[in-house]
Amino acid sequence: MQGKKVLALLRIALGFVFLWAFLDKLFGLGFATAQDKSWLAGGSPTTGFLKAAVSGPFADIYHSLAGSPIVDWLFMLGLLCLGLALVFGAAMRLSAWGGFTMMALMYLALLWPANNPVIDEHVIYALALLSLHSVDAGKTWGIGEWWEKLDLVRKFPVLR
Repeated sequence: MQGKKVLALLRIALGFVFLWAFLDKLFGLGFATAQDKSWLAGGSPTTGFLKAAVSGPFADIYHSLAGSPIVDWLFMLGLLCLGLALVFGAAMRLSAWGGFTMMALMYLALLWPANNPVIDEHVIYALALLSLHSVDAGKTWGIGEWWEKLDLVRKFPVLR
């Protein structure tokens, strides 16, 4: 299999990871989020994770953000937009850097990682996102090529 196809599969799979996290937190599908703790049932999609920041230099900051409606909305919109962009292969520059930022913030919330003193899945996801953008992975099995020809995207290249 060609490298571009493998990276397209990585892009779609990673997109599904983010979409699944969004759907599970929204509806409480019973995987990471119980139905009674779903966002639609009044639960906060950020509280559990941010309250788990028990050590590290930023723990107090993350605790203060837990359960904030603004933080909840930003997080859920980030998961949804990142997931859709990756699955469809659109806005790869924006999604790569936005996802990198999200993963970096989540990494900093859990300093230091429990299973490895330096690297955890947030670092791997962040590097994968930057890699996908750098090789134009949205153009293979995605709408990336069409997306980049849109007038709005040409006018605002950050949307590439």
